Amino acid sequence: MMEMAVTDDAFLGDRLTIRQPKEGYRAAMDPVLLAAAAPLLTKGRVLDVGSGVGTAGFCYLTRVAGPELVSLEIDPLLVDLARHNADTNNLAERATLLQGDLLNSRSAALTSNGFDLVLTNPPYLRAGHADRPPNAIKDRANVEGAADLKKWIAFCLRMLRQKGTLVMIHRADRVDEILCHLQGKVGDLAIIPLWPRQGRDAKRVIIRGRKAIKGPTRLSAGLVLHPDDGQRYSSEAIAILRDGGALEI
Repeated sequence: MMEMAVTDDAFLGDRLTIRQPKEGYRAAMDPVLLAAAAPLLTKGRVLDVGSGVGTAGFCYLTRVAGPELVSLEIDPLLVDLARHNADTNNLAERATLLQGDLLNSRSAALTSNGFDLVLTNPPYLRAGHADRPPNAIKDRANVEGAADLKKWIAFCLRMLRQKGTLVMIHRADRVDEILCHLQGKVGDLAIIPLWPRQGRDAKRVIIRGRKAIKGPTRLSAGLVLHPDDGQRYSSEAIAILRDGGALEI
């Protein structure tokens, strides 16, 4: 692996240690919240699309004993770090970590209709509508490439079995676009706003729904991340980020 400055960071109250690049895109609360919004499966297969160094998938495996994980990440440097993280956290036997492009991946581990749960944290910004970061890893993580949001969601749905669950975290100002791509394909949808503080507009949302299920779309009460009393996180956020609790849907 190319020499890269890294840090080892604790997640879930030191239950999980994640090695990641010191510069560029760095996993923080988003993948933890993504995993916390997923249903707790006693068995089955979970796919993490655009997995980076593996944070979301490994958070999920740390919380849930039964399922096996497959992850897909385009950047080989991040996949190497994810393999290190799987070994360090004793999760390697439950995880298959793939390097590849979702537009042309041919791994036998990626079977259509083969997953009970798909987690994904796609690039948030449209190509041509954002200032591109100089760091290549951060650029790839933040700005869409050939796999735009429509193609990204289509891949996730193709991998998901009938009645399986899709959980995605994204920008709040792209909810209409996301719902358009899910229309007629995913039901029982919940939109969970992540409020920076009480009374502030949500910048990010988590969207959770089930493939080939009919059911209404609802707006959840969401999660307030930061209180107004000077504390870093709200008690509800601490219960998830430190204690490994579930995000109320």
